[in-house]
Amino acid sequence: MPDNSDRSESFDTSARFVDHTDTPWPQLDDLWDPIVIPKEEIDAEIERLASLPRPANGRRRSFIVHPRHTGPGNGLAPGIQVAIEVLLPGEETQPIRHNSSQVVFCIEGAGTAVVDGRKRPFDTYDVWNTPSMSTYQHANDTSQRQVRLVYSNAALLEKLNVHYVEENPTEALTLTLERDDDSQSNPFAQSMPLASAQNGEMLMSYERLINPTVQESPSLMWQWEAVKAELDRLAALGSKYRGRRLYLLFNPATGRTNGTTHNFFATMTLRPANIVDRPHRHIAAAVNYYFSGQGHSTVAGKRYPWKAGDLMLSAPGWAIHNHASGDEPVYELTIQDSPFHLSMDSLLWQEQLKSPPILIGSNPGWQTNRDQVS
Repeated sequence: MPDNSDRSESFDTSARFVDHTDTPWPQLDDLWDPIVIPKEEIDAEIERLASLPRPANGRRRSFIVHPRHTGPGNGLAPGIQVAIEVLLPGEETQPIRHNSSQVVFCIEGAGTAVVDGRKRPFDTYDVWNTPSMSTYQHANDTSQRQVRLVYSNAALLEKLNVHYVEENPTEALTLTLERDDDSQSNPFAQSMPLASAQNGEMLMSYERLINPTVQESPSLMWQWEAVKAELDRLAALGSKYRGRRLYLLFNPATGRTNGTTHNFFATMTLRPANIVDRPHRHIAAAVNYYFSGQGHSTVAGKRYPWKAGDLMLSAPGWAIHNHASGDEPVYELTIQDSPFHLSMDSLLWQEQLKSPPILIGSNPGWQTNRDQVS
């Protein structure tokens, strides 16, 4: 990482005070604009990347950046970075690792993902995650071009100026010698109730603070063929179903935050023909990639048509939105930063606009009518 030790000499380091006395908090009215990136533009960028000579690290990459909100992170949404990566037949990338995590979606071709030494073949529309600080590579051991969409929380880490990246790591990641069961032999690695506790207040020792309970974060792969077989069964729910026909690509390591990574969930959705969602909104932002069918979304009162091959920032945080399919079924991958908000206890969700929002996670959510239509 860059050495910033001398930067203090170039600007005034005095603290600033901003009086907020009797001042209302800013309202959620400066929402990011929805944006549709058409298939034609994505295809043109793929062709441009494919025409480039192989770079030294093997990664032909282009960020898809929101036009009005550039800067650190190069995000399509404030905390969601989206990149196109192209690998030609016979090529492979060099190893890399970083403290950002990724959801990777193959939209063309096939190949092999190598994560922490484990090789896994993938095909078109397969999805996998790359955990933080896992060393990974991609290889194209086929005769066709390989194209991947990569969704990362690097946008957030770069805004915080804490995105750590190692190119060509030569050493394995240092592992602690003490595991979670070390608390049995180390009496200081524990928590205890506060003597005056009335509502569950506790104290935790420094020894436990710096050696928290270990939750290993694996790299998992969801193969499209198997996911689609389950997804297609949801078509039978019919037009009276008040819910969304989707499956979360669930990583058990994320626990109650219901994630694919600790920042994002990835869901595969089926929209039967001529289905219209109810308008709703949530604090989390959502990015949709439509790979079959066509339809439109209404976001903050404006209609946005889309088709197969389009990518869309379909739900900027807290914008009222709903989606509608056209005359044929729609398949889409949605990336949403709900797990991040669940972990912060900030995930407000308003499923019915006539009712107040619910703080999901620390309060009960809602139920669908699936028991009535199944």
